[in-house]
Amino acid sequence: MKYLALLSCSFFLTGCLLGASNEVRKSEQIFKQFHCDNIEQQGIDSPINNYHQQTLSVTKQKAENYIQHYKDGDRLFKIPLNEVVDQQYQLYKNACQSLGGIL
Repeated sequence: MKYLALLSCSFFLTGCLLGASNEVRKSEQIFKQFHCDNIEQQGIDSPINNYHQQTLSVTKQKAENYIQHYKDGDRLFKIPLNEVVDQQYQLYKNACQSLGGIL
């Protein structure tokens, strides 16, 4: 009976670890897309352009931090990590497009 309980626990932990690594892998794939090219240089000093440029920086940094926290064993959210990183990517993509950039 003890052997069965030990075996069940080991399968459960293995499943948790594999699920976590799958989320990290998906999140890292999304993170690779955080790249914005050909940003228009007109009106660099405008407040709206500064806002979008700051959004590019902040969202990318947040996604990177979330992935690292997850790798360190910290679960910051109740939803899967890849969904959190994807939300940051959507903000990043919108800011990139607002600046005239392409992904």
